[in-house]
Amino acid sequence: MAAPLDGIVLLTGASSGIGMAMARQLAGRSQVLVLVARRVERLEALAAELRAAHPKTTVDVRPADLGDTEAARTLAAAVEADHGRIDALINNAGLGQIGFFEQTDPRQLELMLKVNVIGLSALTRAVLPGMLQRRHGGILNVSSGFGLTWLPMFSAYVGTKHYVTAFTECLRAELRGTGVSACQLCPGPVATEFEEVADNKTGQKTPTWAEISAEKCAAVGLRGFDGNRALTIPGLVAWLAITAGRLTPRPLARFIFSLAARNMRNKLSAPAS
Repeated sequence: MAAPLDGIVLLTGASSGIGMAMARQLAGRSQVLVLVARRVERLEALAAELRAAHPKTTVDVRPADLGDTEAARTLAAAVEADHGRIDALINNAGLGQIGFFEQTDPRQLELMLKVNVIGLSALTRAVLPGMLQRRHGGILNVSSGFGLTWLPMFSAYVGTKHYVTAFTECLRAELRGTGVSACQLCPGPVATEFEEVADNKTGQKTPTWAEISAEKCAAVGLRGFDGNRALTIPGLVAWLAITAGRLTPRPLARFIFSLAARNMRNKLSAPAS
């Protein structure tokens, strides 16, 4: 039986970053590539590029707001009606916020929780029955290194990614022996527009030496999904940082991160010179 990524693939968050890189790497391989995001113009431009380069792959553009659970269910039903099935779901759509929690925009906070948690869950719930009935399919959830550790100034975002990580682990156990897989990709820093669109209140940027490209992250993630790996961490720097974070005793981590947060709060409250 063909790998899920060779068939009908539903990819969310396809208009930029890791999602766009995945779309370019899947085009020419997948039978049908369904691209989902809110930004229609970017989706259409990407679809035109992929159709020109890979005419044998059907590229289907589906603008959707995945913060709306009904929209997620409607999306899955429409794709199954038009293409007959969904072989692979890649839940890549996600939003972030950077800064002290009291600084977060309440409306953006609600949207992030809806997209990162509710939308991902609703879309997974919608596609899973069909996969189980066919005893074939796979779900790749793009979580984060923050789903395996934690860091102040990312509190709500970290919380959503801990949900994705725990959800995927539980789902994977439930699906064992069904012919359907659940895997997760937990990247560290990736060179995307994340920090620009995450309403970064700290003014700090990740150093470029710590980042990997979206293309590398996508390739490693798709390879892990093909191999049915439960967890894929792309990049040596991310792997070392996440491993160190997981091995650090919790009391010591609390102490270190408290000092870092206090230093950042003092820095942000200091008058400009």
